[in-house]
Amino acid sequence: MQYPERYARLKRWARYKYLQLLRAKGGPSIVAKGFSIGLAIEMFTLPTFGLAALLILPVVYLFRASLPAALIGFLFGKIIYLPMAFFNRMVGSWLVPEHVLAGVHTHSHWMNRMIHIIRDALDLTVGGMVVGTALGLIVYLPIRKLLAIYMERRLEKRRHRKSHAETETAISEKQ
Repeated sequence: MQYPERYARLKRWARYKYLQLLRAKGGPSIVAKGFSIGLAIEMFTLPTFGLAALLILPVVYLFRASLPAALIGFLFGKIIYLPMAFFNRMVGSWLVPEHVLAGVHTHSHWMNRMIHIIRDALDLTVGGMVVGTALGLIVYLPIRKLLAIYMERRLEKRRHRKSHAETETAISEKQ
């Protein structure tokens, strides 16, 4: 198989999946919920070594959201994660008390360093949960509104084509 043909097939498949996502049963709210869930869960994935990604399935099932949209939101979250990580850590340092691991002291330098790394990961995880939840809630409404506008335009086009076809049929019957 040649590369241009393979690229064309991949492009067609991606367009098909995109349209399938936009026309998902349940409407725009299901898709927007899925995207928001994927984005929120991605914000605390890095310190948990990717185990938070396993949360997508039960959370999507619990909220009755779209899994493909959640995966797209998860991918989008990966793109914006690095700039958001600094913010996540800052919020986490505000929320996690200073004394959480302060009482643990060892004589080993590498063990003290490991405790410091665990503290940073804890800040990043807690901050990521809070910021991710807020980010998911913030993007839900605009995405739902954009999808609703898309669906309305699609229905309007269908109505227009149907009425145009009916007038064409009526004109041809008169002749």
